[in-house]
Amino acid sequence: MTKPREADLYAPVKAYLTSQGYDVKGEVGAVDVMAVRGDDPPVLVELKLGFTLGLFHQGIDRLAVTDLVYVAVPEKQGKPAARALKDNIKLARRVGLGVLTVRLRDGHVTAHADPGGYVPRKQPKAKKRLLKAFDRLKGDPNEGGATRHGIVTGYRQDALLCARFLAVHGPSTGAKVKEWAEVPTATNIMAADHYGWFIRVSRGVYDLTDAGRQGLRDWADV
Repeated sequence: MTKPREADLYAPVKAYLTSQGYDVKGEVGAVDVMAVRGDDPPVLVELKLGFTLGLFHQGIDRLAVTDLVYVAVPEKQGKPAARALKDNIKLARRVGLGVLTVRLRDGHVTAHADPGGYVPRKQPKAKKRLLKAFDRLKGDPNEGGATRHGIVTGYRQDALLCARFLAVHGPSTGAKVKEWAEVPTATNIMAADHYGWFIRVSRGVYDLTDAGRQGLRDWADV
């Protein structure tokens, strides 16, 4: 049998939340799963292959963003596993976390506890940053885990749009890339050049480097 991965939990959890009307994306900021439904508070889910103290620490940290935080682990069989699950559900409830288990053989998700009870001090700025990262991320490129070359961020997606534009149209002004590629921060991205993809060839005009062309090949599936 193939050893389970945290990424195996993602699709079932996404389907479970999607069935409740949520728009779901993986790897938003530091969060494994984020779900948004209209003006409702966002739902955050941390995925792990088993209950650990670190998992509870992560979940508690997320409560600073929203009250709706779940931890999700694979469903396990046997009396010892059932006793451990019961104890961990009790702990989760005491700290305000919800608990989901995923039956890996068919993707069935069971909600054992909903969040609530523990009311930490909220961090509106952290919530705003996550929502901004969620909105900036186009589609759901990470599928609950890293891609072949790493995590896809909204920033990288915008950089790829700039790079693709330059690959087709050649050296261009930041204003032109901004308008045509629909990347509002195009000039800042190309000027900062965090990935080594861009080079300024004259005032306000940028071109693609060899590293940028390689980046387009590496990230062609994004």
